[in-house]
Amino acid sequence: MELLYLLKGLAVGFLLAVPVGPIGVLCIRRTLAHGARRGIATGLAAASADMMYGIIAAFGLSLVSDFILAQQFWFRLIGGSFLLAIGVRTFFAHPEREIFNNGSNGHTSTYLGTFILTLTNPMTMIAFAAVFASIGIAEIRGSTLAALLLVIGVFFGSLLWFMLLTETVHLFKEKLSTNGIVSINRASGILIFVFGIIALGTLWLHFLPN
Repeated sequence: MELLYLLKGLAVGFLLAVPVGPIGVLCIRRTLAHGARRGIATGLAAASADMMYGIIAAFGLSLVSDFILAQQFWFRLIGGSFLLAIGVRTFFAHPEREIFNNGSNGHTSTYLGTFILTLTNPMTMIAFAAVFASIGIAEIRGSTLAALLLVIGVFFGSLLWFMLLTETVHLFKEKLSTNGIVSINRASGILIFVFGIIALGTLWLHFLPN
């Protein structure tokens, strides 16, 4: 019976990761610019952050969730500013310059940066809490094993999506010219910048006085 929660976790992690937001755009762009390993590092970081929010929702860590929701102004401010900076950097990125920054240090910074960026989106926690409630959160919290399997499933479900996304993009990479990658960088940069504007715009709508 508990294995059912593992399958539910896989479905939740996969489906919540599928919508192509800023992390998905980053995964695509980094795969094109640096290769599949950098794309996987991006997906691994996003899946790790999803797992953290899954733990909060599944184990009922109310102190953590209350803190995140209480401080979501700062989370959105940091995340939105981070997206603006990444958007500008992506827009002006060029394949011939980026090829020199593809070592292990690049993978580490990619993981840490993406992990922090994903964590600074409090809506992720809200989404997990809502989905977990729909599949019986009280029952999950009554069984440590069920909650653990659900969280593990979330991690691998999210990672599976990013691995599929990375592999798909990698297959098309060889067909793109340098000019094609530059065009994708500019389009990605604009899109990521827009995500940042939206994130910062919510501060005005929900937190600042009229």
